[in-house]
Formats: sequence, structure tokens, C-alpha cells
Amino acid sequence: MNRLKGIALALTILLFASFTALHHGWADYDQEQTLDFKTVIQESVYENPHVLAKVKYEKDVWTVYLAPTSRMTDRGLTADMIQKGEAVRLVAYPHKTKKGEMRAERIYVDGTKYELR
Repeated sequence: MNRLKGIALALTILLFASFTALHHGWADYDQEQTLDFKTVIQESVYENPHVLAKVKYEKDVWTVYLAPTSRMTDRGLTADMIQKGEAVRLVAYPHKTKKGEMRAERIYVDGTKYELR
């Protein structure tokens, strides 16, 4: 029985460690460099753990990490509102080491501001 408890504990620790390693924390993004720009959604994926969008910023396509789906819908931002072709304004922070990745602090759709943090 002790062996089973040990295995269960080890699996639990591994599970939580994997979620921690996969989570995109704010520490990985340069909050001293705010990117505030208008763009058009090139592509979006509205699923957990975070909604993702591809947008053009300074001639390149960037991946933007938005909020989890529950936070997006709680604040009134649905998948239909960030589909391909939708014009948006983003306020975001670039990743410190990964070129072409940013995390959005807020998004404006049709002039309405949605806080994402």
C-alpha cells in the first residue's frame, strides 16, 4: 500500500510540474516595452490554456497570447469577435527571448476595451 501511495504522490508532483512548465507567466515578457498598435487578426485559436492569435506587427507575423477562454467570455470577448480579418488594437509585451511572441494586456475590438489580465 505504501508503494501505491508513493507512486500516486510522484505522479501528482509530475502533473503539477508539467502544468507549471507549460504556463506562460508574465515574468517571460518585457513589461518595460509596451507595444500598442492596430492590426488585423491573421488567424486565431479560441481554446485553453490561452486564446492565441497571429497578427502582423512591424511587417512580421507575431503570435499573441491572450487570456484563457473563461476570462475572455466572462469579459464579453467571444471567439466570433477575434476571427480572421477582424481589425483590433492590441496593448502587449514582447517575449524576452522568443522573437515573434507577445502577451496581450488588453485588446480593443470595435472601439471597446477588454482587459485580459
